[in-house]
Amino acid sequence: MILPELLAPAGNWDCLRAAVANGADAVYFGMPRFNARLRADNFRLEELPEVVAFCHRHGVKAYVAFNTLVFTSELEDAAAFLRELSRAGVDALIVQDIGLVRLARAIVPDLPIHASTQMTVTSPEGAEIVHRELGIERIVLARELSLREMAKFHGGAPVPGREKPLEYEVFVHGALCVAYSGQCLTSESLGRRSANRGECAQACRMPYEMIVDGALQDLGDKRYLLSPQDLAAVEEIPALVEAGVVSFKIEGRLKSPEYVSAVCQVYRRAMDAALAGREWAPAPEDRYQLEMTFSRGLYRGWMHGVNHQELVPARFGKKRGPFLGRIAHVGRDFVELAMLETPLKPGDGIVFDTGGDTNHEQGGRVYQVKGRRLFFRHGHVDFAALEPGHRLWKTDDPALNAALQRSYAGRLEPRRRVPLALRVSGHEGAPLRIEATYAGREVAVESRTLLQAARTAPLGEARLREHLGRFGESAFELGALENALEGALILPISELNRLRRELLFALEAEPARREAASLPPFPTAAAELEGPAALALLCRSDAQLAQALADGVETIYLDFEDLRRYRDAVARVRDAGQSAVYLATPRIQKAGEQGFFKLMEGCEPDGILVRNLGALEYFRSTPLRKVGDFSLNIANPYTAEFFMERGLERCTLSYDLNLAQVLALLAHAPPRWFELTLHQHMPMFHMEHCAFAAFLSKGTSFLDCGRPCESRRVHLRDRVGVEHPLRADVGCRNTLFNAVAQTGAQFYGELHAAGLRAFRVELLEEDAGQTAQIIAAYRRLLWGQEAGGQLWRELAAQSQLGVTRGTYREDATPAVSNAAAGG
Repeated sequence: MILPELLAPAGNWDCLRAAVANGADAVYFGMPRFNARLRADNFRLEELPEVVAFCHRHGVKAYVAFNTLVFTSELEDAAAFLRELSRAGVDALIVQDIGLVRLARAIVPDLPIHASTQMTVTSPEGAEIVHRELGIERIVLARELSLREMAKFHGGAPVPGREKPLEYEVFVHGALCVAYSGQCLTSESLGRRSANRGECAQACRMPYEMIVDGALQDLGDKRYLLSPQDLAAVEEIPALVEAGVVSFKIEGRLKSPEYVSAVCQVYRRAMDAALAGREWAPAPEDRYQLEMTFSRGLYRGWMHGVNHQELVPARFGKKRGPFLGRIAHVGRDFVELAMLETPLKPGDGIVFDTGGDTNHEQGGRVYQVKGRRLFFRHGHVDFAALEPGHRLWKTDDPALNAALQRSYAGRLEPRRRVPLALRVSGHEGAPLRIEATYAGREVAVESRTLLQAARTAPLGEARLREHLGRFGESAFELGALENALEGALILPISELNRLRRELLFALEAEPARREAASLPPFPTAAAELEGPAALALLCRSDAQLAQALADGVETIYLDFEDLRRYRDAVARVRDAGQSAVYLATPRIQKAGEQGFFKLMEGCEPDGILVRNLGALEYFRSTPLRKVGDFSLNIANPYTAEFFMERGLERCTLSYDLNLAQVLALLAHAPPRWFELTLHQHMPMFHMEHCAFAAFLSKGTSFLDCGRPCESRRVHLRDRVGVEHPLRADVGCRNTLFNAVAQTGAQFYGELHAAGLRAFRVELLEEDAGQTAQIIAAYRRLLWGQEAGGQLWRELAAQSQLGVTRGTYREDATPAVSNAAAGG
């Protein structure tokens, strides 16, 4: 049995000490590059050996987050970084990019790798493929999985050449992303900052209005429609232990050491009770501690499936803390609460929740508490802006903070020591030899002084234990001891003590790992056939499909919300007799959802647009042609090679790539492998959260929501007045699309010159006339009859699609638009 670990965030030294002092078995942290926590504190590379040594001295494992996409031009730097991490002795890497996994296996083959939640592993089939074919030791499961769905995952057999079977890690506390990790393109689309590159702009925490069938929906004070409560699964620990989860992960991006201390303390108690088989429930002070250090409301997340009425309260998007009560009366210099729900004392911090924009709300420290009346320093609160019924939340407790700070101040003792098995051997006239074994490692030391026959007090087990078991502040303790000395022998006590110190030094030294000197070769970029450029069209409606057939589009992708419509649509394409038809899989597949794939296969299309790892596994054994979509996050040659080796005929370039990065990839892998989306409405949020059910019904799931998604046309209006289309798919997952269509047409010449021939246009809400106009425009572009810049201006002038030119990176490199290549 693998003893489950409590895994805590450690963005700086204070957070690291807080985690170690309060019961973490392992910590994870990022470095200044290549991690999804770039806005948080991160250790410097020169600090890394000291950080790892500190962890190991205290019996704690150190995992490094290397969980972003890696571009072609960065692979040399990534390889050098991998070597530094390996030499520092980190215990594992947390990785998103499949190409980076392949690079790490080549460069530092002994370094364990965990699949980040950014890899979007949501099904047993997806887990199987990354374990079997990438040698992944552990998978951090998507946060959207329920306990019932997790139970369908099984630990895999050991990968050849590796001892350990597949393990699973689960987030148990902290912020919930409303979008699937690795599938959120909102920051890229709206703010030129990619979540897949560690620069999430947290657009989910912003206010939105719901527009239904063209009219503003009255949602009362619900404005934060995409902001979930925080995850608190502390009561689910026994069930997760029973399910075989080996690592319980605390989210901690931009969190304080007080937060790390508080959460570790509560979850340590819960885990210890579960492992001992004791009943345990969080006490009121436990919940207070969790709420006080950081909370947007605490909720079980998706642990028990979806509940669209509870996940997103929609009243705020930032920290709240414990609820204090509602205002009953506003005085001249005080507010009186109807009931004081949480203890309060002078000096505590509060915030007034008026139901308005949380970026412009009042708060401060309480000066005096008299019963249910709260007084504040003169001039610090505008009482005229407060009304009876407004809520108050407690946001800071200096006394609790001081207690939590004391928990990691001063000297730290290892919480869990590693038992060492020692074997002591030797004979008269030979050195004494000590062999230590732990965690699969063997270390041996020999004395400089030779053993002599003992006249009195020979070295017996008791004496050996006394002198060899003094490991001081290290993480080790003496376990089994085998005395294999031949006869009654003696060695000076000073030499025994020296041997113990030498043994400890050898144990704490990081074992050498194998390294490769150079990058593995890139895929051969053989000479490409010139050939004409080909246009593929993705249709989401019958009208768009009809127009595509009327215009004789050569390749058609169908992306319908109702998969049952695929059969008739395929028949229509067959009757037209001039187009190849591919069916798009759902973007997410969970355990038990292979029926979607079977339905698609039964429609007998020409091919499948593969959007997830589970679909890659399922369709690999079928004769259908396969194209990988953008959601596979293909950003470098190694990732592309992995997918092409698994039966794809093409793969869509990641939307995170700008023009320079696209061209670099095309220069290091065969351009015929790739397809580029030249025009589309960016799919920004892709969510298990269903805003249709949450705000247009009283239902908790598809079973009782009445399916308003089938009858209502919904947009979400952002703070600058742009109305973004919202769609639901066959699994009731929502996608929020950028209202503004984007094009990379102005860069078509450079892309074509680089050998790229497969281009895609994606439709969303366009009618037949708009579809015809777009098809004609892009055909002129591909046939050399019109320049990209001219096409962009023409569409902007002649249509109402809002086509934009795209964005520029900070380095002033012209970027293919988000629709084209994610710039």
